[in-house]
Amino acid sequence: MRGGPSTATLRTYAFIDRMQPQCAAHIAATSPGDVPLAGMSELYIEMAPGNEVFRAADIALKAAGVRPALQIIEREFGLLEIHSEQQAEVRAAGQAVLDELGMSESDRLRPVIASTQFITNVHPYQAQLLNKWRKGSMLMPGQSLFIMEVAPAAYIAIAANEAEKHANITVIELRAVGRFGRMFLSGTESEVESARDAAVAALEAVHGREA
Repeated sequence: MRGGPSTATLRTYAFIDRMQPQCAAHIAATSPGDVPLAGMSELYIEMAPGNEVFRAADIALKAAGVRPALQIIEREFGLLEIHSEQQAEVRAAGQAVLDELGMSESDRLRPVIASTQFITNVHPYQAQLLNKWRKGSMLMPGQSLFIMEVAPAAYIAIAANEAEKHANITVIELRAVGRFGRMFLSGTESEVESARDAAVAALEAVHGREA
């Protein structure tokens, strides 16, 4: 039986056509669910209230051949990540969720870049501090560092994937849960600049409701 319109808020609906190697590895290393691989397609769905994500996961997993890496409920929001080798399966699962909840992709919130920072020639002490809690690669002293903060949080996945697709950078950390999503990327100054531009362009291309 089809569900009626939901009173939930669709905060993020973010489709990624082809996961880049470092982004896929970071999710695999930090997620409690199924391990995704580079080249797979994925979809992030973030909802409020957080418990709505359980319903979304049930719909998606029963509708198509997708697997979940993340089903996270935190203080305010719920996050679901699903992936598959086939783009069509991911799109079908996402559309099933939207249909059951009486929503469309245009009901999602538009991503807003809360802040960006570009640091050149990172000091060794700052690199060591960041390396203490990073889940990705090490940050080497002397590299350039780009930090981006985005709301809703899960859109940071699109930004990071496009950055890696367009530049030779290193993914230091990705955080896609909570009120803000954050990413830390490093490399040469020119490559990090290219990554920054690709990340900003990717987010500006996502249309949705104003927060």
